[in-house]
Amino acid sequence: MSATIRPAREGDLPGIVAIYNHYVLTTPITFDVDAQTVSTRAPWFTGFAETGPHRLLVADHGGEIRGYVCSQPHRPRPAYRRSVETSIYLAPDAVGAGLGRRLYEALFTALAEEEVHRLVAGVALPNPASQALHERVGFTKVGVFTEVGWKYGRYWDVVWYERGL
Repeated sequence: MSATIRPAREGDLPGIVAIYNHYVLTTPITFDVDAQTVSTRAPWFTGFAETGPHRLLVADHGGEIRGYVCSQPHRPRPAYRRSVETSIYLAPDAVGAGLGRRLYEALFTALAEEEVHRLVAGVALPNPASQALHERVGFTKVGVFTEVGWKYGRYWDVVWYERGL
């Protein structure tokens, strides 16, 4: 898929929210249970910058947001500042086209300029596509938290991955 990978802009937020809401409302991939709006997602959006360890990149295909990847604080205590947690979401019809790999590679390149040492990512199970993506881009499985999420009337496990930068 041809798409430009770039830092997110405020005007991208409706597209980001639309992609995210697909996963909120139809899958256990995210543990949010209520649809988001641009206004409820705006505080999350303001936590990113074009420089620094907390980035939000989008895949823009002709003005349409086809996916995004971000790095956020892993934990709030100061000693964790060089570790970030990553998240990636693609438009449903963009899955499997190589866009996830391109987004992650762009994020790795951006973060290489920062004082980031470790990336972590949690993947709700089952999600073989996301697991394969994370492993393809160099993440290593470090463990599974069992039954930590409750959605759709059942518990879900989360596999955790890490990657050096």
